[in-house]
Amino acid sequence: MIDGKTRTCGLIGNPVAHTMSPVIHNTLAEMFGQNLAYVPFLVEDGRLEAAVRGAYALNILGCNVTVPYKSEVIPFLKETDALAEQIGAVNTLVRVEGGFKGYNTDMPGLLRAMKSDGVNLKSEKVLILGAGGVARAVAVLAAGQKAAEIVICNRTVEKAEGIAQEVNRMCGRQAVRGESLSFRASDGEKFLAIQATTVGMHPHEDAAIVEEPAFYEHIHTGYDMIFNPADTLFMKLVRKAGGNAFNGLKMLLYQGVEAYELWNGCKISEEAANRIYKIMFDLLKE
Repeated sequence: MIDGKTRTCGLIGNPVAHTMSPVIHNTLAEMFGQNLAYVPFLVEDGRLEAAVRGAYALNILGCNVTVPYKSEVIPFLKETDALAEQIGAVNTLVRVEGGFKGYNTDMPGLLRAMKSDGVNLKSEKVLILGAGGVARAVAVLAAGQKAAEIVICNRTVEKAEGIAQEVNRMCGRQAVRGESLSFRASDGEKFLAIQATTVGMHPHEDAAIVEEPAFYEHIHTGYDMIFNPADTLFMKLVRKAGGNAFNGLKMLLYQGVEAYELWNGCKISEEAANRIYKIMFDLLKE
């Protein structure tokens, strides 16, 4: 029950009507008997600084940040966590003295999702499709987790090469390289592939950034950051070639779990996370 002691968290973005984040946080609060309410905050273009300062003035406990404000929000924060600074994007604000501290829980969320699926980035050959902000973040994560090799494939090779050079400087080794979408692995070579573009997202469900079946013969496991549809063409092509495929729903879950833990100083069990995942999965099917 909402009362005078209820703490408020929310989502800053534009648009926000489609978000599943309230499901994650309000269900967790109910499960653990915490007096917390999570709501979406639609922030119009040009009003971000006012929104962040207003959230602090209103005693908001914390916020998630979604598109298009994950990078734009950084100048308005009191401080930024090291990982978020490396990635160049913040998706979680935690209340501190005088303002908010920015974190990136998207990549820890992806890592946690992978671990729950039995996938380990260490010493892995990683193939990243796309060269936008998500691809860059995944490259930073993979390099930090000591992946053996990271290949970024993009329509514009120069953009992929630019991210590769940047991440190589950051991690102090030549682990990342850029390639075109026509990249083909060597005979017998297998990759963990991460689809980091919006290609294949609802309602364009019949598209994949690469559609040639031969490409997928070199993928042992594929992660699509898209969660709607739950089964993308990328995932279907991975499975058709004999690999395992996962969508982005579990990453969405765990980035929320990580944020909830930061706000409340707690640790959410795998059992509790799985219960939330089932609720999210069922909602997607409706």
